[in-house]
Amino acid sequence: MTSSAREVLKWLAVILMTGDHIAKVVYGGYVPGLSEAGRVAFPLFALVMAYNLAQSGADVGKSVRRLALWGVIAQPVHAVVFGYWLPLNILLTFALSAAALYAVNQRGWTALVAFAVAALVLPAFVDYQWSGVWFVLLTYFGYREKSPGALLAAFVPLCIFNGNLWAVMAVPVAALLAHSQWRVARAGRAFYGYYVGHLAALGAIALIAHP
Repeated sequence: MTSSAREVLKWLAVILMTGDHIAKVVYGGYVPGLSEAGRVAFPLFALVMAYNLAQSGADVGKSVRRLALWGVIAQPVHAVVFGYWLPLNILLTFALSAAALYAVNQRGWTALVAFAVAALVLPAFVDYQWSGVWFVLLTYFGYREKSPGALLAAFVPLCIFNGNLWAVMAVPVAALLAHSQWRVARAGRAFYGYYVGHLAALGAIALIAHP
C-alpha cells in the first residue's frame, strides 16, 4: 500500500465518517446512503492504521499515547453530542487496539496480562467493542504475516456487530486504491483536531435545527 494510497483512504474515511455522524446527530439516526456508507469508515481507518503499525520500525507506543490523548480530549464533546458516555469514542478504540499490539510484541507475564486486559476486557467500554479491537489486531497480523485469510477473517465479527455486510466494501475500495500515486495532503495531526471540531460543529447545528 503506497503512502499516497494511505492518505487517500484516510481522507475518504473522514468523509464517510462525517456523513455518518451527520445522519446520527442532525437527522436523528439514519439517512439512506449516508448511514450505509458510514459503515465503511471504520474498516478503512483500521486498515491504514494496521498497515502502518505492521511496518518495520513503527513506534506503536507513540501511537498509543497520541490516540489516548486525543481520545480523552474528544470524549466530553462526544458524550454531549451523542448523549452517552459509554461506549467511549472511536479514538479510544484505536488507542486500545494499539495498546494490545504493543503488549503482544513484548515479553513476560506483565505483557501477557496487559494484552488480556486490552484485548479481552476493556473493549466492552469502547465503540465497536471486541469487533473493533480485534479487527485491528487481525489486520495487523494479516499485513505482517502476509496472510489474506487473517485480513478477511477480521471482517466477520465486524459485520456481525454491524448487522450488515457494508463494512466489506472497504476491501475493494482499499484494493482499488492500494497502488495509487496521487498527491494528497497528509492528514497528520489535523485529523484529530477535525474529529473533535466536527463533532462540536454538528452538535451546534443539531441544537439550532432542533432547539
